[in-house]
Amino acid sequence: MDAQASTASHHAEKWSPSPDASDIVKGIHAMLHPRNIVLVGATDKPGNYAERIWNNLIKYGYEGGLFPVNAKRETIWGVPCYKDFASLPEKPDHVLVLVPARFAVQVIRDAAAAGARSATIVTSGFSELQDEASQRLAVELKEAVRETGLAVTGPNCLGNLSAGEKLFTNIDDRIVTMEAGPVAIVGQSGAIVMAIRQTLEDRGVGVGYMVTTGNETGLETPDLMTYFAADPSIRVIVVYLEGVRNTKVFREACKAARAAGKPVIALKLGASEGGRAAAMAHTGALAGSIETFDAISTREGVIRVRGLDELIETTECFVHADPPKGNRLAAVSLSGGKRGLLIDAFYSAGLNFAPLSPNATAQLAQMLGPGSIIGNPLDAGFAAVVDPSVYMKSIKIMIDDPDTDIVIIDAELPKAPHELRERNLRIVNEMAGAANKPVVYISAISIGFTEFTKALRKSLPNIAVMQGLDRAVGAIKSLIEYASLRKEMPDIVSSSKASARAVLERTLKAANGAAALDEVASKKLLKAYGIPISKEEIAQTAAEAVKIAKKIGFPVVAKVVSADILHKSDIGGVVLNLNNAAEVKKAFNDITARVKKIKSKPKLEGILIAQQVKADLELVVGASLDAEMGPVVLFGTGGVDIELMKDVALAGAPLDEAEAKQLIAKTKAGVKMKGYRGKPALHEPSAVKALVGLSNLMADAGNRIASIDVNPFLINNKLGVAVDALIVLNNAAANKAAEQ
Repeated sequence: MDAQASTASHHAEKWSPSPDASDIVKGIHAMLHPRNIVLVGATDKPGNYAERIWNNLIKYGYEGGLFPVNAKRETIWGVPCYKDFASLPEKPDHVLVLVPARFAVQVIRDAAAAGARSATIVTSGFSELQDEASQRLAVELKEAVRETGLAVTGPNCLGNLSAGEKLFTNIDDRIVTMEAGPVAIVGQSGAIVMAIRQTLEDRGVGVGYMVTTGNETGLETPDLMTYFAADPSIRVIVVYLEGVRNTKVFREACKAARAAGKPVIALKLGASEGGRAAAMAHTGALAGSIETFDAISTREGVIRVRGLDELIETTECFVHADPPKGNRLAAVSLSGGKRGLLIDAFYSAGLNFAPLSPNATAQLAQMLGPGSIIGNPLDAGFAAVVDPSVYMKSIKIMIDDPDTDIVIIDAELPKAPHELRERNLRIVNEMAGAANKPVVYISAISIGFTEFTKALRKSLPNIAVMQGLDRAVGAIKSLIEYASLRKEMPDIVSSSKASARAVLERTLKAANGAAALDEVASKKLLKAYGIPISKEEIAQTAAEAVKIAKKIGFPVVAKVVSADILHKSDIGGVVLNLNNAAEVKKAFNDITARVKKIKSKPKLEGILIAQQVKADLELVVGASLDAEMGPVVLFGTGGVDIELMKDVALAGAPLDEAEAKQLIAKTKAGVKMKGYRGKPALHEPSAVKALVGLSNLMADAGNRIASIDVNPFLINNKLGVAVDALIVLNNAAANKAAEQ
């Protein structure tokens, strides 16, 4: 494939960012392609980080200037040692900060004053420690980095790799090939990033860059993603994320990678609570941080993997396979059992093998004869085992078939020299290069690579070589999904009216520090944002309740209205199926009596009398403000069993009608709405309107609303209405209530 062939040549051309590139991209380029490296805090105490890094720079032959700095030494490691920046033979460029934390801030300021462009602070002892002095140092360091404008990674990081420059400012003493490969890795954990690099190398996949960002006082992971998106030598970007500090910057970095056609493969920790106040509503509990990350990042083309093994297989797949033109899978095996495993594994991932073209089927049937299963997957069987040329012809027929988009070969690479298998692999590699479709070798079990396998693998750039069937299936699914993404997604902005925004501001002002809005205020706000609401009115007396019920028309529902009671049904605060005046009067009095018995003495605003809508389906539509990723909307099966069912899907807010329909389609509730098993289709436009309205409301509120629960949203074939609503605010009162 052309993309791989051209990758290696780019580094030789010494790419540089364009003059109109951002300062961040230019700064990172200076850090990864420096003219010289200065080690401040050089010491030759055995096993010290400074000595390890120096040894790596010497061992791998970094060609720029190398200058140790230590005011107490004349020489170190057999070379001159310099007192300070002023005594260096040339202006410093990239500075490695290895001094104790209390001196690091001054080193950064002095380095910038002396003309340095970038720095890596290996030293720890900043915000990762909880004591006051360390926290204060972290603030001072952040200020120094901001004021000097230096491109800085760290503190508390383990250094970087720039293979094209033979630069390895890292403490790792494992062997590095320094092959300027097509993968770039960045992440906060030095140990994890180093393990990923090592494993990819063991699999014969070259890593062009590796950056450990530590506490991210200066450069953050998305900044590096933006740089890798711009550098033409990189094909795949791998990130380890402990958290996303700035969603906007992260999304922009993802967009840049997507526009450049470079997948971002992310391993993400999911421990964030996503805001304590959000847990007061069902939506907050269901919209976990990892689900929220997926909802927003998937839209931007990020592939999230669930572990390190899956990350390795997915990276291997994207490095050696161009995105396919479609999802029509084909596979060749020599075993009926393995054929069955392939079918099961791909079927469970929602992928199926396509029917072969009549021409391919006829050719295979004529050639293979009895003892084979002609179909897809193909068990080439006895004929192919006896005659390897028949096996190769079978593979060629599958690759040449215009009705296949991806061809899978069930086989592993040999661990020792094997002339016939090596020759056949090279032939398949040539076929794959000419095929314009991915060709993937899958070993059903992970067998590892020997040094021989690794070298052989590097000679086969046009085929993906994967280990472990389940992980391979996940990677191929990601490849198919990535291929179906649009190269650029339009930015969606709130489409709300000025009148709706005015109601929002008035409502939030009137809330006056309350933890949540009561049902009446919540629904008034939702109505302003175009969300369909049931006919209803609040009553202060039983007689008034009867009057309202007659105006609305029976049957009606009676519900308690109190900002202090978040889940009404839990205290018997909802009475359904009220068909006459006497029943309304009794319900009013019963609810009022139950509220009076509650120990916490909630404030009763009145009793809401609402039309009872005959529902064919109870939905939940909601929204939540995630602490990391920002606002999301939620859709799914609602009612009292919402947590039990967990049939929900999420999307970033705001969204438009098209995205709202896509969100609905991801759920079982969405399948039912289309008209399940001969039942009439339900009123989808009302659900779409509710989702778009909610997403606009969240976007307009900024960070002032923690979550919105519309549960249930009742829907039938004529209409859909919100019959209950809870809006939890993002303030001190809500946070305090959430902790109780």
